[in-house]
Amino acid sequence: MLTLAAATAMSLAACAQNKGEKSMQVENKPLVVYFSATGTTAKAARTIADITGGTLYEIVPQQAYTSDDLDWNDKQSRSSVEMNNPQARPALKDTKLDVAAYDVIFIGYPIWWDQAPRIIDTFIESHDLEGKTLVPFATSGGSGVGNSVRTLRKAYPDLEWQDGKLLNGVSRNAIQNWVSDVMGK
Repeated sequence: MLTLAAATAMSLAACAQNKGEKSMQVENKPLVVYFSATGTTAKAARTIADITGGTLYEIVPQQAYTSDDLDWNDKQSRSSVEMNNPQARPALKDTKLDVAAYDVIFIGYPIWWDQAPRIIDTFIESHDLEGKTLVPFATSGGSGVGNSVRTLRKAYPDLEWQDGKLLNGVSRNAIQNWVSDVMGK
């Protein structure tokens, strides 16, 4: 009888320990935030969130971008005007995101003029990201991610930036391998 009681107690302790490990895993899930003007970056963000089990959050501008706003050939288009003004900070529709529970934050965006769109600056400046590991990812029709990451590092030198990754046409398996490297798994 005593042996049975001891075995039951040990089993319950192991169960409690396993539950503690699972709750720690849930707490260590990343936040995947993204801005997507055409849906391409949204697709990459959903893949990262699915692979990591992370929380997905869309950065939504207060005023949506139209196709005319995104016409990079028009120097008077909204995106052209914003990107030509380093101080531009497009307003966010929602700034009530609590980032405190996350240690790793993936930040996704399309490359505009070889940089992150100015709304990414708005997001960064609207949240306390100090002490977080920030992992940029981007989509682009022709630019790499390197200059956008260098620009973000220069603008926000007190934040902990990873190198980042361009995810155009990248397979789910390749994204999974990259995420595993980033998350140290």
